[in-house]
Amino acid sequence: MTDFLHEPLAAIRRVQNQKLPSMLDLCAQGHPYYRRRWSETGVDLAAIRSVDDLHQLPLTPKQDLISNPEDFRLSCPDLPLHERALWEVLYTTGTSGNPTPLYGTTHDYYSYLFMARRVAEISGITDRDVIANLFPLAAAAMGAYVRSSALAYAAGAAVVGGLTGAPYGEMEVHRSLDEAVRLVERHKATVLWGVTSFVRRVVIRAAELGADFTHVRMCAITGEASSPAMRSDVRARLCALGASTPIIFDRYGNTESGGLAQCCEEGDWHNPTPELLYHEVVDPETGAPLADGERGSLAITHLDRRGSVLIRYLVGDEVSLTHTPCPNCGRNGDRLVGPVVRTKDLIKVKGMLINPAALLDTIEAVPDVDEFQVVVGRQDPADPFSMDEMVIRVATPRPDREAFADAIVRAAAEAVGVRPRVVFAAARDIYDPVRQPKAVRLVDKR
Repeated sequence: MTDFLHEPLAAIRRVQNQKLPSMLDLCAQGHPYYRRRWSETGVDLAAIRSVDDLHQLPLTPKQDLISNPEDFRLSCPDLPLHERALWEVLYTTGTSGNPTPLYGTTHDYYSYLFMARRVAEISGITDRDVIANLFPLAAAAMGAYVRSSALAYAAGAAVVGGLTGAPYGEMEVHRSLDEAVRLVERHKATVLWGVTSFVRRVVIRAAELGADFTHVRMCAITGEASSPAMRSDVRARLCALGASTPIIFDRYGNTESGGLAQCCEEGDWHNPTPELLYHEVVDPETGAPLADGERGSLAITHLDRRGSVLIRYLVGDEVSLTHTPCPNCGRNGDRLVGPVVRTKDLIKVKGMLINPAALLDTIEAVPDVDEFQVVVGRQDPADPFSMDEMVIRVATPRPDREAFADAIVRAAAEAVGVRPRVVFAAARDIYDPVRQPKAVRLVDKR
């Protein structure tokens, strides 16, 4: 079905309408959260036979998944083995330092390979490419990191793992920035795949080291916002390294649903598999679906999933949708139209979606913290495209500042997976109750 997205929209909708009732029936049989939630709200599943009827179901807040992820795991013992067997567990944002697990069965892994093949077709990744996975090797299985190999498998491409990021544990398997640069050079990687600011840092370091990046033809960046100016900056730096007309794709996706794809630079994001995933833009207060072009909260519905299943799930992003044929490639289905605006509850730092409340609670619990403030900014304030940096300003009576700073770093890394820089300050410089009615615990300077 490689030409499915070139079918008329009515044909795509027909497949979605065939898939939805079966998915809802499985949830009614073995999904703890939706069995309870739909009973409480008096849902009549018999009345929901098409995606046009989805508005009769309540929205699923992200916090409900974070609070009890096990309740979102489908349990239907009569399904075939490949639909029940656990294949992988990926993690997304959680609370109190515990990331939220998302369970995937063999069926779901096959589904992701199917999606990844479509993503490759749309974005132009082929079996001649070598993908450099520059996502960090984190403390928990990060979706973008784990899925880079699946994308390569689906496209028939090769993949090389940079194993970058802050070290965890005692195995010493992580590689440095310089080592990642040399891997790209040695394997003649054609696609740089990673968090926006880190990919840029790799390109900058390549120039400093005099590395050969002439083979790089594409950057697939994601995990944090990137402006047209930043993408132009990366493109210009690659051209200076000898790359010929490099493409910079700003990928959109999330662990809960996978990745969407651009067919051209600065284009909208195609839903590569509308037969697996349904998108709505809704009013988050009423749940009412909004018309194409209207901006609202993105809600996703799994149409053919067997592990962690989500129905009308609020991703936490504000976007708009269009269902018109793509003016660039002619594909149908739905496309997300930016800019993507994250909700205020969660923020991204170094490509990681973090829960500020969990971080603040953790730092506050460290013994001997008198006052503190978390400041998120750029490593180089004069460079608008510089990598993110988290700084924790802290006041303490303890004289052993190095050991205390290490304790703060460990606590923050455990809470949200990001290692901060610690700066000591006087308590009154962090919070002056004479001038401030409330302490400002989090400042985002980006």
